[in-house]
Amino acid sequence: MTLLEVRGVGKRFADQVVLEDVSFDVDDGEIVAIIGASGSGKSTLLSLLTGALHPDSGEIRFAGAPLPQRRRPFAYMPQRDALLPWRRVVENAAIGLEVQGVSRREARRRARELLEPFGLAGTEFRYPRQLSGGMRQRVSFLRAVVQEQPILLLDEPFGALDAITRDDLQRWLLEMWRDSGWTIVCITHDIREAVRLADRVLVLPRTPGALAGEVAVSREIPRATGMLTDPRVPPLEAELHALLRSAG
Repeated sequence: MTLLEVRGVGKRFADQVVLEDVSFDVDDGEIVAIIGASGSGKSTLLSLLTGALHPDSGEIRFAGAPLPQRRRPFAYMPQRDALLPWRRVVENAAIGLEVQGVSRREARRRARELLEPFGLAGTEFRYPRQLSGGMRQRVSFLRAVVQEQPILLLDEPFGALDAITRDDLQRWLLEMWRDSGWTIVCITHDIREAVRLADRVLVLPRTPGALAGEVAVSREIPRATGMLTDPRVPPLEAELHALLRSAG
């Protein structure tokens, strides 16, 4: 089932056009990655989905209906973990629910139940400064997931991490996704990460206009493990490199 539809969306700031005629779909249970050069409008697109910005043209639909202005069906994970330094792990994880009006006690109960599957058991009362970068990202991801929204929006979720931690968290995310069936839209600048995580990779052009292209990634490729040696991966990465170059 198609869950999200973006149709001819455009956005400008004063005389500067940032996005124009962007269209794509996201199916239920699918991971879609969006890549593009710096300045191609990736973050602006996420802001349009979350409601932080409103499109100047086009339409965004969810489950066949216009996207509601309130209670949007997205949980957002920013590029930086943005954990509040004065709040402990479970308190940081629960803050999204509290903003939605869930009681503090209930929000923290829900967050506490997910600590173990997120690899955070025993960290409930730690402050962000007491966590590694990878652990902080897990808390940030938990904060998004516990809201139980239909679609997760990830903004370069692992871009600030070292290579080993990034590899571990990519593998962990894929394992969690297989068990949960989440629908995910992920912004990334890393072609290899896009191929590893996504069912489809969309390419935004540098000059505003329709998508420069789309590359499908077979689910037969063992993405959690063994991907680096799979002979089907380099041609996909090469195709995306070519699309990015042709897109300016």
